[in-house]
Amino acid sequence: MADLPERGVRVRWFSRAKRRGGRPREADDHDLLRLTEFVTTRPGVEAYLEPRTAVTAHTVVLVAGTGEWMRRRVAGPEAASKFAATHGIPLYETHLMGYPQRMRDWTAAQKKQSASE
Repeated sequence: MADLPERGVRVRWFSRAKRRGGRPREADDHDLLRLTEFVTTRPGVEAYLEPRTAVTAHTVVLVAGTGEWMRRRVAGPEAASKFAATHGIPLYETHLMGYPQRMRDWTAAQKKQSASE
């Protein structure tokens, strides 16, 4: 007969490597590097600050003139404002302004292209 585990031993079938205690991951240097790369390689970029939620930290969505976009975490509204000022781009708050139409158009075009491949 196979050896059975002692009483009180728990087997974790569906666990993740590390639990974070319900806190969202904060911004790091990699996030800032990716934001900088996006701004410096695309024309007409605008920044849109998204509020912190229960599951995500503050994020910034950068939207290029073509509608291409990228979302990354930021340390907070002050960090987003400093980033935008440093790069000379406007910063809008999504809960006041919403997202630009070109962003939605670009996303729809990408989905359509993926579906046809």
